Amino acid sequence: QVELVESGGGLVQAGGSLRLSCAASGRVTGIGTLGWYRQAPGNQRDLVASSTSTGFINYSESAKGRFTISRDNAKPTIYLQMNSLKPEDTAVYYCKLQLRTGPDWGTWDDYWGTGIQVTVSS
Repeated sequence: QVELVESGGGLVQAGGSLRLSCAASGRVTGIGTLGWYRQAPGNQRDLVASSTSTGFINYSESAKGRFTISRDNAKPTIYLQMNSLKPEDTAVYYCKLQLRTGPDWGTWDDYWGTGIQVTVSS
């Protein structure tokens, strides 16, 4: 059984920084694409940034130049460094980890965190 624990959210003033973390616990035999999503009230959940196992990184237009996604496969943990935060970044942030928990020939599944609130005041 895999559990994801998110941390690092909170309240920050515009222009400030936060670093989100999402750590997986449990038996993990493979780590695929890892990503951060966010959902503001009344909006759909959108991709913020993702990192594939081959090193390809993708950012949303709003995240480019301000956010940095990184990963530690040994733990496994995913991070999102958010700088120059704006009030429009206010949302619940979710991590999604593509993991394999069985044998090498087994299936891959997506695991979602429970969400962490980020609030940016103007």
